[in-house]
Amino acid sequence: MSFGEPNNPYGPPPEQPPGQGYPPGPPQPQGQPGYGYPQAPQGQPGYGYPGAPQGQPGYPNPNQNYQNYPGYPAYPGGPGMPMEMPGLMKTARVLLFILAGLQILFGLIAGIVIGALQDASNVVGSGESSSVAAGLGIVLALVLLALGVLSIFLGVKFKTGGGAIRVVTIVYASLMIVGGIGNMVNGANGSATFGGIISLAIAGIILASMVGGRATAWFNRPRY
Repeated sequence: MSFGEPNNPYGPPPEQPPGQGYPPGPPQPQGQPGYGYPQAPQGQPGYGYPGAPQGQPGYPNPNQNYQNYPGYPAYPGGPGMPMEMPGLMKTARVLLFILAGLQILFGLIAGIVIGALQDASNVVGSGESSSVAAGLGIVLALVLLALGVLSIFLGVKFKTGGGAIRVVTIVYASLMIVGGIGNMVNGANGSATFGGIISLAIAGIILASMVGGRATAWFNRPRY
């Protein structure tokens, strides 16, 4: 019987005797793919690329507020920084302190001068006739002292006060404007007219600083 020529490349391969040739591969476990490639564990992506663990720190949440996230500085006026007082309000605050100093100074001087004049009138025997004028002068000196205290109080409260401080300041500046106009009209170009011009200028700046939108935002700002 002929099994074909052994050198024929198109014929069947010769039979190998037992025990020769390539050894058989190891038996494959049940449920595992063949070809010698291990199967990727369940729940892990294959091809050698491990997945990122869930909840790994270092990656910010897209829905997180970056103002509170470390490494993101807060912008001026934002939640991380206090709001800054407007420049015109700073000027008005300084003017209130200057005005308070002048009011207290003039009030003390007026009280001392009126008291000295009343004492002199009492010495010469005309104290009764001048007591009414002296009383009015003392009242005026006390009003100046009270206005000086009010000016200091408003200037201090510009930093921490609310809407009530703004309303009181508007009323105060408006009354100062009315008084300044009255001094200018009745001053007859004297010292009262000059004082009325100064009072009108200071009160105008204070009032202008209170009626703008920035003043409203400042006094209605949230307190942390």
